[in-house]
Amino acid sequence: MSTTTKKLNVNIAVGPAGRAIAQPMDAALVESFQYHLTMERNASADYFAKAIWFAERELNGFALFFNEESKSEQIHASKFADYLIARGQTVLLQDIPAPDQSWSSVEDIMADSFRMESDVTTSLHNLYAIAERSSDMRTTVFLDPNIESQLNSENEFAHLLGRVRFADNQSSAMLIIDGELTAGNHSPLSLSN
Repeated sequence: MSTTTKKLNVNIAVGPAGRAIAQPMDAALVESFQYHLTMERNASADYFAKAIWFAERELNGFALFFNEESKSEQIHASKFADYLIARGQTVLLQDIPAPDQSWSSVEDIMADSFRMESDVTTSLHNLYAIAERSSDMRTTVFLDPNIESQLNSENEFAHLLGRVRFADNQSSAMLIIDGELTAGNHSPLSLSN
């Protein structure tokens, strides 16, 4: 994507979308933002598929949890789209492939979800590094709370994966975890509180 800017009659730079901009964005940063936005949309579809998988197996707490995660990922994608628009960029939506729906166990789903959260964290760190290299402080300020939130999500999925592994596929233990998720209890313990 080109970062060349045009000038309005009053010498205000505009981005590719024709919107006034205070600072152009580095082309590699814009491309990485587009990639990350697609990751968030993929995560939303993936979590919705997982919610369906759990609903089909009468694990309502897990289904509710993953449905909320799906909605959350869509909100994250919207925030990144909003940011690109605010910076005068054109948002390019990529195709979203159909998510996998053939997991063999709850542990497989939780491990896959943890890996996906870890990949999203890596993508955010990559965005931050590109923004720093291009001296784009607007972007680093935007990314700071997103990175903190993402690290919390990664921690939450690590916690849930650990609980599911400890349950060792025992039905009674899985139902306890499912009940906890129904009650909204899915956060890891914080020793600092």
